[in-house]
Amino acid sequence: MHHRAAPLVDLDAGTRNYRIQLQAVPVGNDRTFLHLTYSYDYGLAGRLAMKTYLATIGRGKVGFTPAGKQPSGQPEYIGGMRGVVERNAMRYYLAIDAYLGALAAPPPVQLQKRLHSWFIATEQYPRQLHEVNRTAYIDMKRSEYRRQQTAQ
Repeated sequence: MHHRAAPLVDLDAGTRNYRIQLQAVPVGNDRTFLHLTYSYDYGLAGRLAMKTYLATIGRGKVGFTPAGKQPSGQPEYIGGMRGVVERNAMRYYLAIDAYLGALAAPPPVQLQKRLHSWFIATEQYPRQLHEVNRTAYIDMKRSEYRRQQTAQ
């Protein structure tokens, strides 16, 4: 599966050539192994935007890989660019899961089901993935969907 995707961090300044590849292999007992890769290119403006993000609002954001323990005993997670990559990969995975989970619903309600499922799934990882409240997320995605439909 290949398609263009909007960046999950707003790096529109200089990002291009988005590529997402998903491979699925059945492994028995109603289980499937997924291999997800994604990439994009960015120029100077994109690099500067990422550095600014990591130095400001993204400074406290973390990924999923444990990188030690805090003095309290709580896990410390990887940050920086590796954290960005891990968060984006998880968001893509949860989006695929939400999409597939909504296919059984009648077509008129699939979008709503996908949006709701994805948001609920991301909230299971608030330290890494919480960005906005549910209402703001749903409103933003509905507006984005309408823009995409109009552009087609």
